[in-house]
Amino acid sequence: MKIAIGLPTALPGTRPEIFTEWARRAEAAGFSSVGTIGRTVYDSYEELIVLAAAAAVTTRIGLATTVLIAPPREPVLLAKQAATLQRLSAGRLTLGLGVGWREDDFTIAGADWSRRGRTMDEMLVRIREIWSSSEVGPPVASRPPELMLGGAAPSALERAGRFADAFIAGPFETDTVVATYRAVVQAAKAQGRKPPRLVTSRYFGLGDTSETIDRNVRAYLSIGGEALVREARRSILTDVPAIRAVVESHRAAGSDELFLWTQVADPSQIDLLAEAVA
Repeated sequence: MKIAIGLPTALPGTRPEIFTEWARRAEAAGFSSVGTIGRTVYDSYEELIVLAAAAAVTTRIGLATTVLIAPPREPVLLAKQAATLQRLSAGRLTLGLGVGWREDDFTIAGADWSRRGRTMDEMLVRIREIWSSSEVGPPVASRPPELMLGGAAPSALERAGRFADAFIAGPFETDTVVATYRAVVQAAKAQGRKPPRLVTSRYFGLGDTSETIDRNVRAYLSIGGEALVREARRSILTDVPAIRAVVESHRAAGSDELFLWTQVADPSQIDLLAEAVA
């Protein structure tokens, strides 16, 4: 199982110069990929632009949106942006897409929240069309970007089985992740498709960072209510034994890659995590 690390794209107040440093150090530390989390109506950085910056200062590490909220975006432009980044990075992009859970991200873009699932299905077909033709360009590199889908609703798991090259589970306990994997694999087999690569995720923050973690969790999730904030805070991995236990449980569950998303925008987290998973 590969171990990947998140970039602090969705942590409020993150200084912009951190992203290239983060990507260089993550590659040097041996992580498989850097991942992003993004929204529109939030103090966060646009994911594909950050990954382009990361691509410019690295040569090997994977670049992944984990995940980008797709339905508010225009599909042809999104396909072109992804193809461009795939070319610039010599084929290192995993385009992870999700439906999203915040209506304000749709409202500000003039997108229809009520038909977000149908919009997602239409986008996935159109993106594949763009990548497989010379309609727009640039032509993708030696292969198109890996298309990864996320989500937890039954419709999202079925969609991943129909469309995805990879599926990323949310930051859930291992039993829940295994259940989502099973549903996605079954959906793929029902379509006569090869099951997607299986990816999962958790949040972490190491060192004396409790106050920073509390602040960042509350900023991102307070709209979901206090119960969601408390549940998310409890699930964050804050010591080495907890991280190692999660790594082992997800390895045993059959995960191909585990993204550990930082809750602290400090590059020292890269070294601390590398030591924890060594």
